Amino acid sequence: MNSVQSGQGFLYFSPKIFPMHLIISDDKAHFRFAPITLTRSLGELRMGLFTMQERWQLLLDSEATSFDTENPYLKGSYVFDENNHNAITVNARVIPNNALALEILEMNPDEELVYGNTWIARKGQGEIKKNCIEPPVAVLEKRWDLYLKNDLVLKSDFDLFTKNKKTQTLSKSNTVIGDASLVFLEEGASVEACILNTQSGPIYLGKNTEVMEGSMIRGPFAMAEGAGVKMGAKIYGATSIGPHCKVGGEISNSIFLAYSNKGHDGFIGNAYIGAWCNLGADTNCSNLKNNYGHVKTYCYETQKMIQTDVTFMGVFMGDHSKCSINTMFNTATVVGVSSNIFSSGFPNKVVPSFLWGENEKFDFDKALEVAESMMKRRNLALTNSEKQVLKNLYEQSSL
Repeated sequence: MNSVQSGQGFLYFSPKIFPMHLIISDDKAHFRFAPITLTRSLGELRMGLFTMQERWQLLLDSEATSFDTENPYLKGSYVFDENNHNAITVNARVIPNNALALEILEMNPDEELVYGNTWIARKGQGEIKKNCIEPPVAVLEKRWDLYLKNDLVLKSDFDLFTKNKKTQTLSKSNTVIGDASLVFLEEGASVEACILNTQSGPIYLGKNTEVMEGSMIRGPFAMAEGAGVKMGAKIYGATSIGPHCKVGGEISNSIFLAYSNKGHDGFIGNAYIGAWCNLGADTNCSNLKNNYGHVKTYCYETQKMIQTDVTFMGVFMGDHSKCSINTMFNTATVVGVSSNIFSSGFPNKVVPSFLWGENEKFDFDKALEVAESMMKRRNLALTNSEKQVLKNLYEQSSL
């Protein structure tokens, strides 16, 4: 199979003369998953080994993809042909497996595949409803499902992607606890003198990744191309590290999207970190209330605090945000886009986009300068479309 590199990782497909057009829909749940979706479609979020887009493209063997989002300032960033009656539209909240993908590919024109009250895929107008035989791996209902259901998704993706593939040889300097066949190394992956525990799930190390000596990793765990784990890190499943992220310290049941860094000691748990973020040394987030009760968190969809039914929740951080050394995040904190956090105490549980320090607004031109300085280190730059998205967010900032 051929592979095409993207900013989020790798897309896998077979070349076709007439490739099927795939539309990935936010299903009107875009703001439910903010702040991570403030700068992207729900279809570009990462869980398991892949982004939603990568998984759907892999399973449906599709190269041509567009996004359908209700976010008004993102619509201009995506090509969306709603008049393409031959396209298959899929729900970004649905995590498919191979059996479900086969059902979708066998749909007749104008059919809609549903599972319970959730639509999964539509072909054409989708006027004829059909119940699916094979259930999806997971359906995402709430923002925190991203980490709560990552265990299921990681295991499913590992089985899907590594089947009939050959792993690189694991160095004898490592100790494997559990089934060694559940450790998979892509070409260029390097891991020496580490403890890898597969008793709770598999461990996947993508192309040109590095796990430095002394690290302890308990599956399920996945690390995408070019990412790295620093010396002596302690990582618990279910955790997914996106492409070109650098992580260290202690991490539990968390997801890093892409190009973000947590290179030093400190604890992050039950968290989701967007792209191009940087967590200063000894940054910690609480993921459990002192009274062990269910947490409240901010919801961008309702624009108010809501009561949840979960006990564990860490920090959700939007793209391009940074925090200083020794930052302490309260349980269930949400951080917007392009905030630069430094204070003498705990930041507020709701950190707006473009915050500077404790209560000032980050100058937009300076925010762009910081973002581009970080991206330049990876030989990348903001596109005009990305700049416009950030500009729209800046104008809407509550500061």
